[in-house]
Amino acid sequence: MLPLERSNLPYFLRIDEVEIINRLTYNPPLAAIELRLRALLSAQLYAAAWVDPSPATLMGVFEHLRTLRYILHDYVPRPVSESPPNPGEVRYQWQTGTLLFTDLEGFTSLLEANAAQGRKGAEKLLGVINDYFASMIEIVSKSGGDLLEFTGDAMLVQFLSGIHQEDTARAVRAGLRMQRAMAEFANIETARGVLSLKMRVGIHCGRYISADIGTPQRMAHVLLGHSVQQAKQTEGSGTVGRVCLTETARESLGEQFRFEPGKPGYFLVADDFTDDRLGEYDITLTGRRMPSSVLLDRSVSGLVKEIGEAVKRLEPLASYIPKAILRLLVENADRRKIPPDFPEPTVMFVNLIGLPESVDKASLEEEVNLVLGFSRVFASIDAVVSAQGGVLQKVTAHLDGSDMLIYFGVPDAHTDDASRAASAAIAIRDIIVALPPVIIEGQEIKVSCQIGLSLGPVFAAEVGEPRGRREFNILGDTVNTAARLMSKAGENQILIAERVCESIELNFICEALGAVSLKGKSAPTPVFALHGANVERGKGGV
Repeated sequence: MLPLERSNLPYFLRIDEVEIINRLTYNPPLAAIELRLRALLSAQLYAAAWVDPSPATLMGVFEHLRTLRYILHDYVPRPVSESPPNPGEVRYQWQTGTLLFTDLEGFTSLLEANAAQGRKGAEKLLGVINDYFASMIEIVSKSGGDLLEFTGDAMLVQFLSGIHQEDTARAVRAGLRMQRAMAEFANIETARGVLSLKMRVGIHCGRYISADIGTPQRMAHVLLGHSVQQAKQTEGSGTVGRVCLTETARESLGEQFRFEPGKPGYFLVADDFTDDRLGEYDITLTGRRMPSSVLLDRSVSGLVKEIGEAVKRLEPLASYIPKAILRLLVENADRRKIPPDFPEPTVMFVNLIGLPESVDKASLEEEVNLVLGFSRVFASIDAVVSAQGGVLQKVTAHLDGSDMLIYFGVPDAHTDDASRAASAAIAIRDIIVALPPVIIEGQEIKVSCQIGLSLGPVFAAEVGEPRGRREFNILGDTVNTAARLMSKAGENQILIAERVCESIELNFICEALGAVSLKGKSAPTPVFALHGANVERGKGGV
């Protein structure tokens, strides 16, 4: 609308009213991208950009977006940060390389020793776990590996065969260096005495699919194929303090290392290297550099243009972050740190069986359909979780299939988070049960799931290298219990812990199954099956 000309004013319209009308019809400089900025600006900065779009404010918007880009660059794996797809663009490729899985032992005891101290204990615990991750990430980088994902206190590292060659040998040397570095965490002083952290390392080499899946609103980077599962199985079959290899990985190494027998089908690397011979690195450390944004034109039009370009660069990275976590990062961008805490969420693990492990046998057309099918399932599950106010954290490899970590109550807590989680679990099961069979080489592959839910305290924090590769995650016994309940579940079965049952039993149909032995538990754990909503009460979730 054009400003009113005073000469054309009705006689009853006063001059001050003209000024008001002109102001009301003024379009702020960022109006064209306002919708895209909503998820990327803090509440305070968004308001300022709309009501006071001065050069100083626009400069603040640009600097905030630049900081946020640095943060998101460190939150996603290197294949995404270096070449992000357009949001919603499903892509995949076969890769050959070596995968290294780690798992940490002793963290639950360390968490329990610090939980009673509240925020002080959370900060102390965060210092220890981030010292651990920073040490391991530096070793991985110097060894020529890429940290693809954190899985709680565990890590998945990739060594591609086409880069610097000898990918399996580099992975083994990295594993040995990591085990040696664990000496720093052997004597940790706590209120409950001296505790220690120990680690298992599993290594397998092979061929697998690397894929980016999802929707413009939520993407995920996943690995699919039997080789990924074999690497995970190798870590689980390993020994604390040692590096464990499959027969395939051992054969690819020739006489470079000496091996000792492990469990049937596995081998342990003998660390009889001198410090000089093992060394500290395989390649010169280059880090995860991101091109910096240089601002040359600081006029309003120049700032608006640069802000638009910054949004374009940010959106592909932001699509990999759950909305609730992205909001945390946006609001805390100026501090570049999310305060740690000990909340009590309801945690869910979903294991999707059938799709991920079928890619090795598929033809080209079938593998395209598998990846697209996996993307649709991921998108549908994320939609269910988001509708109930939860967070689908990630998709990672399991011994069979792919795991999805989901939680309700962090960072947004509700009085009925357990019911929200139960409703989501039932909906997810129904989605998977309704999936049509997958046809591979003329044979029908059945797709199914296992689901486990647990409720209790967790450690919620930004873990990793404080100014490097990191992510917001939850860790602790409650997370482990949900994962172990999932593993105990039958086909398309939902198993829940006692506290979950107590929270939802009025509105849901739960069946007591007795007590079962779970890994890491000294006594049998009461387990319940969740069948569905209690229709007679007219409730059952949100």
